[in-house]
Amino acid sequence: MFIGLILLGILAVAFIWVIALYNGLIRLKNRVDEAWSDIDVQLKRRYDLIPNLISTVKGYAAHESATFQKVTEARTAAMTAHESGDAKAQAKAENMLSDTLKSIFALAENYPDLKANQSFLELQRELSDTEDKIQASRRFYNGNVRDFNTKIELFPNNIIAGMLKFTKREFFEVENEKERENVKVEF
Repeated sequence: MFIGLILLGILAVAFIWVIALYNGLIRLKNRVDEAWSDIDVQLKRRYDLIPNLISTVKGYAAHESATFQKVTEARTAAMTAHESGDAKAQAKAENMLSDTLKSIFALAENYPDLKANQSFLELQRELSDTEDKIQASRRFYNGNVRDFNTKIELFPNNIIAGMLKFTKREFFEVENEKERENVKVEF
């Protein structure tokens, strides 16, 4: 009888622990999903700004069609990757889009009238602000992914997480090796 009570107590504690672990995993999974949604919101904002930026620049630099084509193609690729839900493909496409956007701003250096245009300056400021928000969202997402992955990899959580079909999430990483290098500043 006494041993039966002890076994029942152990089972009750184990059951409560599994419930607490499951709830913790769900909480972390939802944070990761929320963080991914934050990235989506900022990317949508960027996608909406790009056509306005291109049309403003086109008026000043009509013969730079190759640059506009590259930006448009990169935007389309990023939107397609976004719809696929594949974090790795989306990170790669977003990094490519960031690179092509830099070419638009480099192009503006050749057109002093464009650099002074209020619409261009406002779009440039908004896009820069959006890029900052995207970076913050990526860091927030990666922090949540780190916490989630750590929780499901720790022993004995990994046993229960595996049985409940929780899987590791991918980090949003820089794919382009050039972006990892230090920036060279010359005056």
